[in-house]
Amino acid sequence: MDDDLTHTGEGGDVQMVDVSDKADASRRAVASGSIRLQADTIEAIRDNDVAKGDVLATVRISAVQAVKHTWEAIPMCHQIPIGNVDTEIEVEETGVTLTVTVDTVGKTGCEMEALQGVTTGLNTVWDMVKALEKDDAGNYPETAIERVTVVEKTVDR
Repeated sequence: MDDDLTHTGEGGDVQMVDVSDKADASRRAVASGSIRLQADTIEAIRDNDVAKGDVLATVRISAVQAVKHTWEAIPMCHQIPIGNVDTEIEVEETGVTLTVTVDTVGKTGCEMEALQGVTTGLNTVWDMVKALEKDDAGNYPETAIERVTVVEKTVDR
């Protein structure tokens, strides 16, 4: 095994990165992504006329919940104190864009938490509108989660 790999120990054993000696710092990560939807689905979201309920409120809740539980979903991710989660949702002509900002004070960054918030939030959109998106054959010809990325990562020591 390569000695420079941070998640492997002696004999190639997988391990969590030791951050014990790192100093606490204020950290922020911003992630964003989009889901492409049909025009009728966009209209239903805007009109709050989706059978499963208020899509935008549910997306905010699911994104925050996902951020707080990231360490349980990603095996080598540290459990960090979440200071704040901000969600910004833009309902656009071709879909919905979700941006999640996570703030923490700790020894490691929070970009995985921001990404987890975005992906879970976008999956929640899909789950809530899938009946509207499905074609006669039971497929989703236009629905696609796209451009999930870390937009910003900062550390103030």
